[in-house]
Amino acid sequence: MTEEITRTKFLQPEKKPIDGVIIHPLRVIPDERGRLMEIMRRDDPFFNGFGQVYMTTVYPGVVKAWHYHAVQVDRFTCIKGMIKAVLYDDRENSPTRGALNEIFMGEHNPCLVVIPAGVYHGWKCVGESEAYVVNVPSEPYNRTDPDEYRLDPHVGGIPYDWSRVDG
Repeated sequence: MTEEITRTKFLQPEKKPIDGVIIHPLRVIPDERGRLMEIMRRDDPFFNGFGQVYMTTVYPGVVKAWHYHAVQVDRFTCIKGMIKAVLYDDRENSPTRGALNEIFMGEHNPCLVVIPAGVYHGWKCVGESEAYVVNVPSEPYNRTDPDEYRLDPHVGGIPYDWSRVDG
């Protein structure tokens, strides 16, 4: 892992994402019946088919991290609650190697995040209730030979502190 990191919070529009990462804002259309939010369309420029669609949840304060995929591209959104998604680029030939992105996403900031293969990622539920995350990965999960490489979220070698920043 590289020693220097660049923190990026997408609340600041001048910051740049890790090379290959796409943060696609999602439009919520409310009316008297409820809300509609398109998550992904076949004609989106980042859509190249999918392997499966699944939902995972995370309880308040819980961290689900770190992992990356050698082949798979992840495309996920938080549809209920709020998470802090964190991405770390340790790809050997990447122009953003060593960069770290934080993305606060969910009900108050609806977006779809596209994560290229090789980028470590994970998230923490930062709300007061369980968060629901929907992922549309490019590959189906292979139970006999998973394309998943994991590190411990607290001592795995990525220079990141998952604790809340007050101030």
